Amino acid sequence: MQQVGKILEKFNPQKDKYVSREFQTFGLYLAENLDDMKHKSLYIKLAKTTHRSILEKALSFVSDSNAKNKGALFMWKLKQIKNAKG
Repeated sequence: MQQVGKILEKFNPQKDKYVSREFQTFGLYLAENLDDMKHKSLYIKLAKTTHRSILEKALSFVSDSNAKNKGALFMWKLKQIKNAKG
């Protein structure tokens, strides 16, 4: 998990002028790591509504794989983790 201070150090008000909350930054971080900037709003919403530890577990699973569609694998693993907890 990233500390807020480290995220704020990387914050550039000229480049990130529409990003004002930490969950938005984390959502963009997810989209970049999954090479799925087309669905960045989905990842921002997930960062806002889903517990960070669940998202990080799914992201670490995907980052260890060699999948072509990392976004789909991430969503599958996220659903699997949520079903196991619930």
